[in-house]
Amino acid sequence: MDFELTKEQSMIRKMVRDFAEDVIKPRAVKMDKEATFPLDIFEQMGELGLLGIPFPESYGGSGGDTLSYAIAVEEIGRICGGTGLSYAAAVSLGASPIYYFGTEEQKKEFLTPLAEGKALGAFGLTEPNAGSDAGGTKTTAILDGDSYIINGEKCFITNASFAKTIIVTAVTGKDAKGKNIISAIIVPTETEGVKITNNYDKMGVRASDTAEVVLENVRVPKENLLGDPQKGFKQFLYTLDGGRISIAALGLGIAQASLEKALEYAKERKQFGKSISDFQAIQFKLADISMEVELARNMVYKAAWLKDHDKPFTKESAYAKLYATETAFRSANQAIQIHGGYGYMREYEVERYLRDAKLLEIGEGTSEIQRLVIARQLGC
Repeated sequence: MDFELTKEQSMIRKMVRDFAEDVIKPRAVKMDKEATFPLDIFEQMGELGLLGIPFPESYGGSGGDTLSYAIAVEEIGRICGGTGLSYAAAVSLGASPIYYFGTEEQKKEFLTPLAEGKALGAFGLTEPNAGSDAGGTKTTAILDGDSYIINGEKCFITNASFAKTIIVTAVTGKDAKGKNIISAIIVPTETEGVKITNNYDKMGVRASDTAEVVLENVRVPKENLLGDPQKGFKQFLYTLDGGRISIAALGLGIAQASLEKALEYAKERKQFGKSISDFQAIQFKLADISMEVELARNMVYKAAWLKDHDKPFTKESAYAKLYATETAFRSANQAIQIHGGYGYMREYEVERYLRDAKLLEIGEGTSEIQRLVIARQLGC
């Protein structure tokens, strides 16, 4: 086993860390407070090639691998969870399905501008009555001549307000057993009948755009159908497996940030005539956070490695997502405890880590769903 990063992966880590420290960090607190989406930062990330890391150069990408991309998510999430979430969603949900399942024409038309960082994408799966039960999708897409007519509503869709395209899941018919066939269709957001509103006032990841999408008699060419219409459900399960690696990486970044803040504060804070880092109670907290962060990192990187080597990774991505996101929440919570009363104040930032981390236990499959996925992989 070789746990060393390649030269290219190490270079990506340094580049993204420097960018996050220099460009994102000075604005992170303000973006959280004002709930503003940093479109200009994403334009800069596009120019650096970050939005195309896992895609081939032939489609405008950087030709990197999943592990390099996970490292980039980790480093951005370490500075700003909201920016990290939108970055992860743009790549793993907005662009990757087109790369995985799209035709050559679809890749050239829709994937290339996303990989080049000239546009953002979104993935419309969740509905008001279809969250963990994605099979309960109510949005419909009826074939009418050479077009699909789509009607439905999507909620909690990351990046939708700023996206050029949204990949929408919709019921396109019934199979031989009478069950719904759920397909994925690429919908340009400028299409007539697409209404996007951003009225959510969120607890955390406030720098990330989260919107509601209403589709009313939206007509798109049948050529916009993504992949095999009979396998739409399996396709987005595969998409979510990959997406879970990126959300796990985001949790890892937040956990790492919590460790760094807690350690720094513990060394500076004096009580009873010495630094609180000299007290065993604090040392044990720091030791536990450090251990869990490193265990999470190993799991996230392993899941990414498996995906890069075309090995099964469904169970491992669920391991990574479940453990890293719960580690993020525990680490942020302990970082607040170590800070004491100051940890409850916005200026020390650790309370933001806790608010950001909570969403990661819910989105891209709740912690309960991850446990269900793992149990099924075990044959239960």
